[in-house]
Amino acid sequence: MTSKHRAAVLGSPIAHSLSPHLHRAAFAALGLDGWRYDAFEVDEAGLPGFLAGLDAERWAGLSLTMPLKRAVIPLLDEVSATARSVDAVNTVVFTADGRRTGDNTDIPGLVNALRERGITEVAGAAVLGAGATASSALAALAQICTGEVTVYVRSAERAREMAELGERLRVTVRTADWERGAEALAQPLTVSTTPAGATDAFAAGLPAAPGALFDVLYHPWPTALAAACAERGAAVLGGLDLLVHQAVLQNERFTGRAPGPLAAIRAAGEAALAGR
Repeated sequence: MTSKHRAAVLGSPIAHSLSPHLHRAAFAALGLDGWRYDAFEVDEAGLPGFLAGLDAERWAGLSLTMPLKRAVIPLLDEVSATARSVDAVNTVVFTADGRRTGDNTDIPGLVNALRERGITEVAGAAVLGAGATASSALAALAQICTGEVTVYVRSAERAREMAELGERLRVTVRTADWERGAEALAQPLTVSTTPAGATDAFAAGLPAAPGALFDVLYHPWPTALAAACAERGAAVLGGLDLLVHQAVLQNERFTGRAPGPLAAIRAAGEAALAGR
């Protein structure tokens, strides 16, 4: 029987993280009473020292949030192709022989969240924003979009970066000016990856029958854009859907138990958000 029984989320800032609620609920649902999941404030400068101080015999894995998803890569023994595709690791697993392996569960988590809502293939899609989350969104869309992905950006530099990523992922990317973002919802699926308030102005300019919207924010919820899409009958997914599905995959990697307890993780996330 494995002696591994600890996991945690690292990042800065970290106090807002829902991960402890999700993973503790998962451990309880699996009957892993001796397992712990904590949150640690760790920045890029402190990450090497933190990792060096962990006892690999007791630690199962780590969840990583900003600003550590790229900074951790040089500190790992192995990185999955999924994580390499976007240069972002959100999951570290300590193997039986003490190796540190990195993976990205945001990408398959997004795909699984869409699949749960019956969205398994689209003929075209759009992404609002061009940051780290947009990269993961584009990688997910590369798996389900059979046509072009339009990315709405604020700068020529961001447009170039997303076009280059599209080439790496073998998906056709067209970039468009951010101010035209309301047009994105004419696509069968739009993924919004921007901070709170950034897309509010688009709510008034939606097409009469918008496509599905996956807005990665979870607090405050719903966003103005999500509410407007829902009013017009569109399928709407939120950040909690992504958070839950990526946490399920993380938990499977930490514990070796699959499938992960989706219902328990979702209930814990909903309860935590209701308390805020």
